[in-house]
Amino acid sequence: MPRWTERIGAEWSAYSQRLATSLRLARAQAGLSQEDVAYRAGLTRYTYQKYEKGESRPGAPANPTLRTLLALSQVLGMPVADLIPADPPDLRIR
Repeated sequence: MPRWTERIGAEWSAYSQRLATSLRLARAQAGLSQEDVAYRAGLTRYTYQKYEKGESRPGAPANPTLRTLLALSQVLGMPVADLIPADPPDLRIR
């Protein structure tokens, strides 16, 4: 198993960007604004905007909670598995 390194951090950041793309596409397909999705999922508009940018806070890759992912999938009308990108990075630490 790999140690937490800059490479793994970069892989997580790239994965977060793929999640951001998935959120933007799903929202567009649902015909909703960022504000609509945020409100219906119980998030602030700012928080949801950060997820669509692939960030949790400035400079940190997105890392939404399971509750948030479930709420977003319900609002966007798609299974969580379709919202989350395939092939996540290996995040196990030895």
